[in-house]
Amino acid sequence: MKNIVIFCSGNGSNFISIYKAINDKQINGKIVLLVSDKKKCGAVGFAIENRIDVYVQGANGAPTLATADQNLLDILIQHKADLLLLAGYLKLIPVSIVDCFKNRMLNIHPSLLPKFGGKGFYGHRVHQAVIDSNESESGITIHFVNEQYDDGSILFQKKISIKGQRNASDLSKMILKLEHHYFPKVIALFCLDKI
Repeated sequence: MKNIVIFCSGNGSNFISIYKAINDKQINGKIVLLVSDKKKCGAVGFAIENRIDVYVQGANGAPTLATADQNLLDILIQHKADLLLLAGYLKLIPVSIVDCFKNRMLNIHPSLLPKFGGKGFYGHRVHQAVIDSNESESGITIHFVNEQYDDGSILFQKKISIKGQRNASDLSKMILKLEHHYFPKVIALFCLDKI
């Protein structure tokens, strides 16, 4: 069984879908920690309600960025993390953590990378950019994390037709359904050592 750490900045809908998949025995893992950059968000509330440890990055009063990064790395090691999952986490992961967890950190992105990725491309911004570019398809990308936003090796993509789609909110709902369906499946494969 893999020890899983989830990184979230928002409501945590992917976090919740992963949690449910674990409870339904679809994933051979256990969520041992939630890392967030926000003290108050839906993901933190859900973690507290479900007795999952929470670590708020930047809230521990570290005197320097290097100390804050080391504190985060220490907490991941203390929790014996096997797999780190970025599920709507908006901060760049420190290089020290990328190095320590090479090929053990996955991100889900709401577009078909390399299109519409990189710093500032998250949430509604991605979907609006897709629509503004008159794309005929969109989808999700699950990839390994490296030192840059949305740049690691791609593991999985799922495409859908969005012809005629002109509403970013509706597109967001379509893409979120894909995320909730496929991210747990890829995680399950990783936890069986098939990735």
